[in-house]
Amino acid sequence: MPERRVVITGLGVVSPAGIGMDALWDGLLARRSFTRKITAFDASEFPTDLGGSVEDFSARKFVPKSYRKSVKIMARDIELAVGAADLAFRDAGIVTASAGADAELTIESSRIGCNIGAGLICSDLDEMGVALASSLDDEGKFSLAKWGEGGMSNLTPLWLLKYLPNMLACHVTIVHGAKGPSNTITCGDASAHLAIGEATRLVERGGADAAIAGGAECKLNPMGLLRQSKLNRLCTTWQGDASEACRPFDAQHAGTVIGEGGGLLVIEAMDSAKARDGRMYAEVVGFASACDPCGIDVLEPTAGGLGQAVRAAMRDAGIGPEQVGLIVTHGTGVAGEDVCETVEWKSVFGDHVERIPAVAVSGSLGSLFAGAGGVELAVAAKALHSQTVPPTVNFTSPAPDCGLNLSSEARSGDFEYAVSAAFSVGGQSGACVLRRIEP
Repeated sequence: MPERRVVITGLGVVSPAGIGMDALWDGLLARRSFTRKITAFDASEFPTDLGGSVEDFSARKFVPKSYRKSVKIMARDIELAVGAADLAFRDAGIVTASAGADAELTIESSRIGCNIGAGLICSDLDEMGVALASSLDDEGKFSLAKWGEGGMSNLTPLWLLKYLPNMLACHVTIVHGAKGPSNTITCGDASAHLAIGEATRLVERGGADAAIAGGAECKLNPMGLLRQSKLNRLCTTWQGDASEACRPFDAQHAGTVIGEGGGLLVIEAMDSAKARDGRMYAEVVGFASACDPCGIDVLEPTAGGLGQAVRAAMRDAGIGPEQVGLIVTHGTGVAGEDVCETVEWKSVFGDHVERIPAVAVSGSLGSLFAGAGGVELAVAAKALHSQTVPPTVNFTSPAPDCGLNLSSEARSGDFEYAVSAAFSVGGQSGACVLRRIEP
């Protein structure tokens, strides 16, 4: 069977900018940043108390009434994914099983797949603390015997189901009745690009007519903040407004700001989208991944072989540097990582890097980790569809060795291809190439 062309027909974004793609897009065009002081927990004893949170959000608003009890066993990461999935299907105009048993489905359930990137979900420390405290012996040391006798009974029987990374895809597929192939990818910040690329391959080869794909994660918790602090990745020296702390590729970049959110996209066969007269944001024409073993040294900045992934994705798309009109960067705001990423982009595009407009969304949202790539590719698709490059929030002048073509102003143009790529601590990277679809 010949490979089918694959398009993006739905954008579902839950981010610190708000609920939905419009909230994010409008925020970017208005050059707004949504990082602020952390209020979800007391962060006063940490090296930084800055974060990007999703306000006024609950997955209960995005599931059928019959499923709302299940929200009780959803960690924050799962809730974000469930919300983003519902938004994506609605944006695509696809009616799924979430509409009820009598609903007329747009696509047969067995022909809808799922591929979601996830991170290391942090357990509820208060919940875990009670169980551990009741398992201490007379000397105050943890006792396996006491844990077995009664400590673990302080955890609910379904406790583990809140914290397994595959539960993002599990709940999304149950809610929407997606019975096609399902997979979970856990490769840090590169997870969503890899998930969307794998979903594209699934649809290309006829394994499904559509798939919900992307990533979501919440590190806005004490363990997430502690781990990133130990990796020396957080902005701890910024003395100005909290909204200006995350500054990708900027001369004042001093580390990233922890955030939460996710982006899930509807990846659909072009023939399916045309048959139902669905809107198509962009075509996915290239995908590749790479791994840099040097990234195993997690304390040493690396871009995870990003350049290799981008080159392979462009070969897959059959295009050269001169044809690319937009670069959507990862841009963590960590000084060493920004330089490494710039080196990788320059290794691919050479002198073209000075011509091609580039954008980073982290200045507005902070780092979304496994959720970042889905948001970045949603921005790439929206930019192609609208022929508009949003500004890079909190960018004023480039840091040394960070000379990408970023701008603090929105730019319009006439471009056909966009490339987006992300890398993770640990050396993994993924890249996707999108092509404009003429109206």
